[in-house]
Amino acid sequence: MNAINTQLTSPTTPATHSTRERKDADGMAVASFLLGLPGLLVLNLVLGPCAIALACTALAKGTQRRGRALIGLALGVADLGILLVMTIANHGVLWQF
Repeated sequence: MNAINTQLTSPTTPATHSTRERKDADGMAVASFLLGLPGLLVLNLVLGPCAIALACTALAKGTQRRGRALIGLALGVADLGILLVMTIANHGVLWQF
């Protein structure tokens, strides 16, 4: 009986673990959005792939902020698209200062 009570009150029960993963996934969804947004203007080579990776991870973990993760994914792809357009327009130079 004591072993059953320890399993029910253990801090690493599957319910607690999935709640913690969901909170992490929600944070990743918000982070992907917040990294993808400034990536449209600066450091799109770094921020774009980070936003894509965080959004995909958040979606795989089952975030409750699915819309935010999808927007972060779209912004990450747009960051890389802008990088490609700027590289082609400037004949291989990423940014002119």
